[in-house]
Amino acid sequence: MEIALSLGSNLGDRLATLREAARRIAALPGVRLLAAAPVYETEPVGAQPAYAHLKYLNTVLVVDTPEALDRLAAAFHAIEDALGRTRSEDRNAPRTLDIDILYAGGEIRRGGPLVLPHPRWAQRRFVVQPLADVRPSLRLPGEPRTVADVLAGLPPGESVIRFAEDWR
Repeated sequence: MEIALSLGSNLGDRLATLREAARRIAALPGVRLLAAAPVYETEPVGAQPAYAHLKYLNTVLVVDTPEALDRLAAAFHAIEDALGRTRSEDRNAPRTLDIDILYAGGEIRRGGPLVLPHPRWAQRRFVVQPLADVRPSLRLPGEPRTVADVLAGLPPGESVIRFAEDWR
């Protein structure tokens, strides 16, 4: 099954963290890396004013795997933790690493801890831009538009600047 992951980091050596996260994801049993988008530097979205200066680096990885999603989600959480992620009640707090599953094949999940496709993917340029780089013609489950069309329809304003092309 094809799965897209959104990776973000705004603490520490952000690019090194994304590189290590990609290495660890690709090393998971049964996981095969299909594509890696460029890395973009972005403004934090929804962050407290005290954190507004901590810019993110964001990218998207596309992998193929037969592994169960719940097992993979647990493995991604373990990678976040191993790379210094501290969880808090503030869902927009700074972090060394954030890994979100954007879609998993044609799967739709509305209840439980894993919602698919990711409920806010189409509202966030820092997700849509790198996803459009690797899967522009994809239509996520429940979305009639292609990823490229979603990107073209986003309002201006959210700063997304290409940071690194060949980063892995």
